[in-house]
Amino acid sequence: MNKGIYIALASIGLAQALKIPIHFFKTKKWKPSLFFQTGGMPSSHSAGVSSLTTFIALRRGIPTIDFALSLVYGLIVMYDAQGIRRQTGELTLKVNDMDDLINKVHKDESIQFEEKTPKKLKEMLGHKPEEVLGGALLGIITGAIGHLIFKKGRNLSYYPLLWRRKN
Repeated sequence: MNKGIYIALASIGLAQALKIPIHFFKTKKWKPSLFFQTGGMPSSHSAGVSSLTTFIALRRGIPTIDFALSLVYGLIVMYDAQGIRRQTGELTLKVNDMDDLINKVHKDESIQFEEKTPKKLKEMLGHKPEEVLGGALLGIITGAIGHLIFKKGRNLSYYPLLWRRKN
């Protein structure tokens, strides 16, 4: 694997891990399961693509095709995270609310019927614009730090074996 992948994956993992303490400070509820869920602050999608784009810009330069591809791909991912996926999440909230309303209506009826309880749809799918921005900023910082770590000529022997340069 190349170093850009390490940086992007580290940024995604860091963003997912940060969701837990951020959620705790907002709600006073400790919820480690957030590490494996989509949505929330910061956007791991934005963090991953922006860290890779930053790493490529610093490593290979802005006028390269690598940077252009990464930037365009990253913008599409961030737009999708706060646009289409966010809309889907809001629609899911309405569907779940309708299910609750239907259950209340059925409780008032005396008709007996057997209904299977549907699983609630996941409501936190997309991101608010500030969550996307937060992920992008985290990614830029992670990408820049990754570039400094992997800078040519630096002795990386004190980093874990995973990060060592090939001789």
